[in-house]
Amino acid sequence: MKAQAEGLTFPCEFPIKAMGRHSETLVTAVLAVVQTHAPDASRERVNTQPSRNGSYLSVTVTVTAKSLEQLNAIYADLQGHDEVLATL
Repeated sequence: MKAQAEGLTFPCEFPIKAMGRHSETLVTAVLAVVQTHAPDASRERVNTQPSRNGSYLSVTVTVTAKSLEQLNAIYADLQGHDEVLATL
């Protein structure tokens, strides 16, 4: 059975975006947090975009979201991580 929430039909492909200071550990940290809730997330589904001056990095991990609760848990954990400054 598929659940619907906020215009989404689950399961669905969903991009999780987190931003932080540009560091070698940010991508690994974001992926590790996402994988605790979406174990099938892989490095191949990660895209990064540096800021114009290179000080910050946007990390997007596309996951197969199974529920709104799963997405909320991912965002809560990302927002609580020391390296993450913002999420979208």
